[in-house]
Amino acid sequence: MLDQVSNRLHRGSKEFLDENFLLQNDFAQQLYHTYAKDLPIIDYHCHLSPKDITLNRPFNNLSEIWLAGDHYKWRAMRTLGINEEYITGKSTSDKDKFLKWAETVPYTLRNPLFHWTHLELKRYFGINQLLSPDTAEEIYEEATAQLQQKSHFTRGLLEQMNVETVCSTDDPIDTLNYHIQAKREGIKPNLFPAFRPDKAYAVENQGSYLSYLNLLGQASDTEISSYKALLDALKNRVDYFHEHGGRLSDHGLEKLYYFKRGTYDCEKLMAKLLGGAKLCGEEIHYFKFETLLHLSHMYHAKGWTQQYHLGALRNTNQRMLRLLGPDTGFDSIGDFSQASAIAQFLNELDSSDQLAKTILYNLNPSDNEVLATMIGNFNDGSIRGKVQFGSGWWFLDQKDGMEKQMNALSNMGLLSCFVGMLTDSRSFLSFPRHEYFRRTLCNLIGKDVANGELPNDEEWLGKIVSDICYYNAKNYFQFDY
Repeated sequence: MLDQVSNRLHRGSKEFLDENFLLQNDFAQQLYHTYAKDLPIIDYHCHLSPKDITLNRPFNNLSEIWLAGDHYKWRAMRTLGINEEYITGKSTSDKDKFLKWAETVPYTLRNPLFHWTHLELKRYFGINQLLSPDTAEEIYEEATAQLQQKSHFTRGLLEQMNVETVCSTDDPIDTLNYHIQAKREGIKPNLFPAFRPDKAYAVENQGSYLSYLNLLGQASDTEISSYKALLDALKNRVDYFHEHGGRLSDHGLEKLYYFKRGTYDCEKLMAKLLGGAKLCGEEIHYFKFETLLHLSHMYHAKGWTQQYHLGALRNTNQRMLRLLGPDTGFDSIGDFSQASAIAQFLNELDSSDQLAKTILYNLNPSDNEVLATMIGNFNDGSIRGKVQFGSGWWFLDQKDGMEKQMNALSNMGLLSCFVGMLTDSRSFLSFPRHEYFRRTLCNLIGKDVANGELPNDEEWLGKIVSDICYYNAKNYFQFDY
């Protein structure tokens, strides 16, 4: 079906996904092929399994690596009216699920899924066919056969994409055993943990929070019977992560909060929680604020980078949350007020010169200019690009979203200091997103040169592109290889 349409469209049009995909003029093409294409990848924020990397997991079939856990694809399939049994169901075979995904793909045109799908087939499996019901069986069998080869186990897939460094996302209670094993055995790519303490201040659900405190207490060998004990336990785990290569933290929040210090007493709030009572809304927000401040001081003392992913409206469909659980495709962009609290929170840290390197990510594109200007308020000349406007993520890690983020950063900050792209992904097949970003970046600059808005200086602009794609991140994070 798609092959026939594609052949007709090719008459008098550019070939789909050719070597100059997304590159609209000669200068953009030169930038990408000479200065961006072959650089290693530093994926400083993702959700890949450290166990799968360290043990070099093989996958049984294409569905297992490509569809399991991919809520982007699940949302598209549901929109097309495909029954949930073919998406997350337990009684349907992996192959039948893949065939339903193949039915969906032709209808994803103009969604980034259409590009990502065919880039991934092309880059990992050398498959140039368009995925459709007509090609599904052949593609499934060919890719599944390749997945049985060691070159397509987890580490082989990362090597194919020239991935140099992966930072996983890890709860404070994690033992980091697989990170430790990977370091001991000299496994490549370099694997580092990133500290994600969201559960340590998720006091909105008192029951699950107390259960988590027990786990955190066990991991830190601390009896968490007070707020001070909580902070001691978290410091213990920050020290542990640092000892094993951790240099970043990450936080997923609707928004940052700011209060005048002492508005509430966290010791009393903790006593209330430990006594079985629930906190009210303002108490919950204050507890998060105060705990994040203490954590931020810990990060600064270690020379870490702190990341804040802001603006997701999670678990909006309560019926499906009960059926399938969280992270199954029922989250969206939120419209939270961000600017004032971010400014006051960062100022609180900066006032005592304890503001760590910081990356701010927004999920609502209406906040692009807010963050692009916010970072300039706290860049103090001590570190190049100390406070960063993070790349487009989740719903914004597509061509339009990335262009808007980079345009806002260019207009109101310095694009040249940007630490570039990350996958934020759970999939080992997602690394062509770095290529997607690099092509988009080169095309933006190439268009400016073609329009006479930038000088035709290949060497200088090529250096800027190389910095954004690789060297800025390498210099910024200072990983201990």
